Amino acid sequence: MKKLPRKFYERDDTLQIAKDLLGKTLVVPNEGGERISGKIVELEAYLGEKDKAAHAYKNLRTKRTEILFGNGGFAYIFLIYGIYNQLNIVAGRKETPHCILIRGIEPLEGIEKMRERRGKMKDTNLTSGPGKLCIAFDIDKTFYGEDLLGNRIWIEEGEKIPKGKIVSGKRIGIDYAEEYAEKPWRFWVKENPYVSRLA
Repeated sequence: MKKLPRKFYERDDTLQIAKDLLGKTLVVPNEGGERISGKIVELEAYLGEKDKAAHAYKNLRTKRTEILFGNGGFAYIFLIYGIYNQLNIVAGRKETPHCILIRGIEPLEGIEKMRERRGKMKDTNLTSGPGKLCIAFDIDKTFYGEDLLGNRIWIEEGEKIPKGKIVSGKRIGIDYAEEYAEKPWRFWVKENPYVSRLA
């Protein structure tokens, strides 16, 4: 299956990019080259300069956020609670600091490796959350800045999700973002068991 091209990530409409990422296949090969992959079923969009929930709100440039100001199609990794890595996809054109947080993945290949990394639990709990999926895919801070057109991590064309199966709602854990906490910028595949939170 083909990797998504750079132009997919560099479009002007980040919300549309987010919806279009649903159903696409995330691939992160393990150390032996075996494909570890899954279907993206939940994500959140963050619209940089105007979004009070975004790390780059008001065009804040720091060592951590600098990658957001580059071209779309790169990985932005950050740590939450000092423990869990979060995988974000840089979206939009250069100097537009938008990104999309991957929140839920449905495993496709390498599920045994995911079980090994995550421990004994229900399969639906392996990758149903941004921190969980990073552990299952062995994504850590060394992935910061990785090109999604490279060979360490990438996204393939995958499945086309019909509009009627895409649900939207407010993002999770951003109550501090005032009116932006209510923006319906979380998107997920209706009734998919790997979505982190249904409401």
